[in-house]
Amino acid sequence: MNNLFHLAFPVHDLTAAREFYGGVLECEEGRCSDKWVDFNLYGHQIVTHLALNSAGVKAHNSVDKDDVPIPHFGVVLPMDQWNELAERLKSKGIKFIIEPKVRFKGEIGEQATMFFLDPSGNALEFKSFKDFSLVFAK
Repeated sequence: MNNLFHLAFPVHDLTAAREFYGGVLECEEGRCSDKWVDFNLYGHQIVTHLALNSAGVKAHNSVDKDDVPIPHFGVVLPMDQWNELAERLKSKGIKFIIEPKVRFKGEIGEQATMFFLDPSGNALEFKSFKDFSLVFAK
């Protein structure tokens, strides 16, 4: 079994979180209560916790001329899955903070990336590399 990543984060509304993570991102729902919901995000466990006034972007940093929201999270996907997700999100009318694109072109860190917000204002980034051996290359 591969190691799994676990991330718990705040949301304003569990119904909206279910619609977004379950409906838009098509994550399978796991255990839940009236205060939190588990989701399977590409094999990793994410947990939306009801926490009013705690969610959302707190800052931004410039990365390759983009205004990247902080904090953010997501998954590094194989390129075919990344392309499929980008097309699915476009078809569902997701408003991107950073449109699907390739950044660091021609550099060791060249990657496909896209950023968008969940209904609570949490930023997500999904990215891909042509060569996964370069994910941590300097």
